[in-house]
Amino acid sequence: MEVICLQEDAFYALVEQVVERLGQQHSVPTDRWIDGEEAMRKLRIKSTTTLQALRDEGKIRYSQPSKKIILYDSLSIDEYLEKNAQETF
Repeated sequence: MEVICLQEDAFYALVEQVVERLGQQHSVPTDRWIDGEEAMRKLRIKSTTTLQALRDEGKIRYSQPSKKIILYDSLSIDEYLEKNAQETF
């Protein structure tokens, strides 16, 4: 087993770098409008048909800036999930 010694300042600098790097890798997208793939990941669904049904039934908001581009409102997906959350006993 190898022991590595660091000065206190170097240790805290290293910890800050690790925390910053982890924050970058696991950060939540700050964009309000997300693509279909991200929407499906957030909803934990695999079917584009299910995503389209949610859109067509007005359960989640979307924007269609051009014919082939559909973006989903991340906040409405959060609201949909909260609305359908079940309280435990």
